Amino acid sequence: MEVYLAQPRGFCAGVVRAIEIVERALEKYGPPVYVRHEIVHNKYVVESLKAKGAIFVEDLSEVPPLAVTVFSAHGVARSVEEEAAARGLPVLNATCPLVTKVHNQGKRYMSKGRTLVLIGHAGHPEVEGTMGQVPGPVLLVQNVDEVAALTLPTDAPLAYITQTTLSVDDTKDIIAALQAKFTDIQGPDIRDICYATQNRQSAVRDLSKLVDVILVVGAANSSNSNRLREIGTEVGVASYLIADGSELNPDWLKDAKAVGITAGASAPEVLVDDVIEALRRIGPVKVSVLPGREENIEFRLPAELTAG
Repeated sequence: MEVYLAQPRGFCAGVVRAIEIVERALEKYGPPVYVRHEIVHNKYVVESLKAKGAIFVEDLSEVPPLAVTVFSAHGVARSVEEEAAARGLPVLNATCPLVTKVHNQGKRYMSKGRTLVLIGHAGHPEVEGTMGQVPGPVLLVQNVDEVAALTLPTDAPLAYITQTTLSVDDTKDIIAALQAKFTDIQGPDIRDICYATQNRQSAVRDLSKLVDVILVVGAANSSNSNRLREIGTEVGVASYLIADGSELNPDWLKDAKAVGITAGASAPEVLVDDVIEALRRIGPVKVSVLPGREENIEFRLPAELTAG
C-alpha cells in the first residue's frame, strides 16, 4: 500500500512554543506548574506533560497561592489576566503570537469606534479569549446565515477579525457576505491569516488528489484537525480523524491502494508514526512524503525562561 504524508503536517510554531514554555517552566521552577486549560488540544501532549509534573485546571481558583501558572496557546480573557494579577500568581503566557495579533487588531478597530465582528466557533477557548480581550461587545458569526441575521444599520462602521484556526477558504464566504451587507467595513490583510492553518489545509487538498483514504491524526476537540478531515470529505475522499494507531479501522482501507496521512497543528509526529505502524500491521506499506511548504517560523519564548 502506498502511504503519502502531507507536508507540512503536525506541530506549528505556536504549539512548539507553548509546549516548550511548560517544559522549561518545569525545569526552571520544578513541579508542579499549573496550566489553565489544555496547553494545546491533544491528549497525548497533555498526558506527557502531566507525567512531568504539569497540572491542568479550567479555572484559576484551582491554582494554589504563588504557584507558577501558564496560560494556554489559545489565549485568555482580560478578566483571567486580572484575576491572576490580583492573586499575585507568577504567569507565563503561552498564547500563540498569532492569536495575540488578532487580539491587538480587535482592540485597534474598536478604539476607532468600529463595531467588531469575530468570525469563529462559539465555545472555542480561542474565541472566548478574544472576546474577553477586546474592551467592548463583540458580535460572533459562525456562518453566512448569521451575517444575514445581523441587525446593524448597513452604513454602521464595522470591522471583522477571525479565529486563527480558520483559513482563508473557511472565512472567504463569510467575509464576502459581510462586505456585501455593510458599506463601511474593514478587516485584516489576508496575509494575516494563520500561516499554519492555511498551509495544512492546502497540503490536504494536494494529498486528496493522490489517495483513496485520508487519515487525519488529531484530537476530537481540535478545531484545525476537524477542519482537515472536513476538507478531505468535501473533495470526495473518505476521511477519518483518529487520535493514534489504536483507532485505525481496517475496514476503511478495504479497497484503498493509496492512503494519505496528515496531522493537526497540535498533534506530535510520534502519533503519525504510530498510525504508520498500525498500517504496517495490516500489510506492507511504502511511505513517501509529499513536497510542500517548508515552515521555518520560530516564536520567541518569554524572557523569564531564556534569562540565565
